[in-house]
Amino acid sequence: MSIHTEVKRITTHTLQRMKQKGEKIAMLTAYDYSFARLLDEAGIDVLLVGDSASNVMAGHETTLPITLDQMIYHAASVVRGAKRSLVLVDLPFGHYQGNSKEALQSTIRIMKETGAHGIKLEGGEEILESVKRILTAGVPVMGHLGLTPQSIYKFGTYNVRAQEEAEAEKLRRDALLLEEAGCFALVLEKIPAQLATEVSQSLRIPTISIGAGGGCDGQVLVMHDMLGINNEFNPRFLRRYADLYAVVNGAVKQYIKDVRSGDFPNESEQY
Repeated sequence: MSIHTEVKRITTHTLQRMKQKGEKIAMLTAYDYSFARLLDEAGIDVLLVGDSASNVMAGHETTLPITLDQMIYHAASVVRGAKRSLVLVDLPFGHYQGNSKEALQSTIRIMKETGAHGIKLEGGEEILESVKRILTAGVPVMGHLGLTPQSIYKFGTYNVRAQEEAEAEKLRRDALLLEEAGCFALVLEKIPAQLATEVSQSLRIPTISIGAGGGCDGQVLVMHDMLGINNEFNPRFLRRYADLYAVVNGAVKQYIKDVRSGDFPNESEQY
């Protein structure tokens, strides 16, 4: 007799409890079914279908070109692979800035067409109306402050943000505004570790760091970076846990060699 064990899905409530207990949250990006399944089975808490798909999947220089349809395609694929992880989706550039009605319509499309569990958007006070409108539809929202890659042309650089007191003060204020509006968590990207720790301690909701130090309630990395699929990108905050570039490169070279020599397929590999 086989005992069927129900996999318990991680929810926004789970993350809240983890913060209260001091348990760190592990989050990674994912863009397709096969990798989502791998990461989910390994026990990752949160999968973010990041607009970084624009860079790592589509080869664009920035996150700006990716469309809502493309994000929906990636998100639906990830949801099919994730049985346990909480799956969040980035609202792409141009679908919430300055238009809260469009923000809600885009969110509803994502939720209906992908089966994801919530969305993430970048910015503070400027996007508050969009955040509130999305929350009225009962959709969980994760905020994102600090370096916000969709605003890259405004910043003009991917350097550390909020080093000046005025920008740090705005970030503190925005974090509280997003919490008050009802966001369930916040990503803090590339800001001084001390500021990130201070913000994390001032909030009831969990904070997730990417290049914002160890004082946050969790960490997120882009999967392609931490697995070493991308080998050109080397920021200080990145730790590579594998060198898949070398593994895949070596495997393909061996395959080519075996095909050329007639070694593949051998007797046992044909019908």
